[in-house]
Amino acid sequence: MKTKTSTVFQSPASRIRRRPHAWRKVVPYVMVAGLLAAIVAGFWPKPIRVEAAAVTRGPLIVSVFEEGKTRIRHRYIISPPVAGFLNRVELRPGAPIQRGKTVLAAIEPQMSGFLDARALAEAEAHVKAAEATKMQRQAELDRAAAALDLANKDLSRIDALRRTGAIAVQEWDAAENRVQMRTRELHAAEFALRVADFEVTQAQAALMQARHPESEKSGPLQILAPVDGYVLNLYEESARVVTPGLPIMEVGDPQDLEAEIELLSSDAVGVAPGADVSIEHWGGDSPLHGRVSVVEPGAFTKISALGVEEQRVKVRVDFLDSAPPGLGLGDRYRVEARIGTWRGDKVLQVPTGALFRRGNDWMTFAVRQGKARLRKVEIAHNNGVAAEVRSGLSEGDTVIIHPPDTVHDAASISANP
Repeated sequence: MKTKTSTVFQSPASRIRRRPHAWRKVVPYVMVAGLLAAIVAGFWPKPIRVEAAAVTRGPLIVSVFEEGKTRIRHRYIISPPVAGFLNRVELRPGAPIQRGKTVLAAIEPQMSGFLDARALAEAEAHVKAAEATKMQRQAELDRAAAALDLANKDLSRIDALRRTGAIAVQEWDAAENRVQMRTRELHAAEFALRVADFEVTQAQAALMQARHPESEKSGPLQILAPVDGYVLNLYEESARVVTPGLPIMEVGDPQDLEAEIELLSSDAVGVAPGADVSIEHWGGDSPLHGRVSVVEPGAFTKISALGVEEQRVKVRVDFLDSAPPGLGLGDRYRVEARIGTWRGDKVLQVPTGALFRRGNDWMTFAVRQGKARLRKVEIAHNNGVAAEVRSGLSEGDTVIIHPPDTVHDAASISANP
């Protein structure tokens, strides 16, 4: 018996409609694979973003920064040469005075004191001593003038050589510094000579009073201004009996200023006379230039604000620039000074932000092909912004500035210049 089989023919359209059901089985696998790829990508280490800077060559200046105050370089304490009665002083601090014209004080000498032969002999001896001092000051003035003339000649010769490039700039700077120092010495010698002349006049006046003690022949002993300037301080204002040597007032010229900076003794050992100084925060918009004239050889103990004993050294600085019109510095004004202790022209240097300590060694991270490489470096001079590199780095190397804690040797980084 024959069975009939029926063949069902499917059209192409029906086959196309059934194909999407096969892709539905693949979609979950694709989604799982994508999720796994996203998870792997999320946990894959990413480069650490850091800031980088290059190791360069250039000038490097190391300096110390400290507070100080201004002071009048040449000041004079007015005191009576003889005992007597001081009349009331009319001058006040800030009053202008003229040398040999302004009467600073008037003293009525004691009559009984001038009848003694011993007092007369002492007055004559004081005159001779004052005249000898004046001669010594004159000799010092002549010596200072000759030294300044020689320094000017040396500067002229060195300046001619500098224009041809035969000498280094440092030699010209040293010659210019000698001229400035000799000029200061000449001014100091001139002031000392004026003071010596004033002392001679005072001693002669005292001798005159001793030789003519009669009241009808002797009037008040007038003390005239020894220098041009101003009254700085007034110690005795009221009329009273005074003794020889008692301070009455202090006079000086506020234009004859210098800065007095108190440095730690550990910083002062690196400061030498002639070092460049920048006077800052004195009240003007721009700093004033100065130069170290004297580093005092002795230190003194000072208690800091934290109660710590410190050994301080006074460093005196000459002003090379004058204050702009309308702005004037006076005696005992507060200033801040930046004193240069070392200078180099072509120094291999690295930013200090790239350096950190590991034990007793200085370390840094150098950038090599997108990786951080730990390097040991040897550092010399350091001014807080850049440090001199002696070994461990080369010019053109790139280092990481302020590396975060996540940076380690061979770590992947993305550096921003």
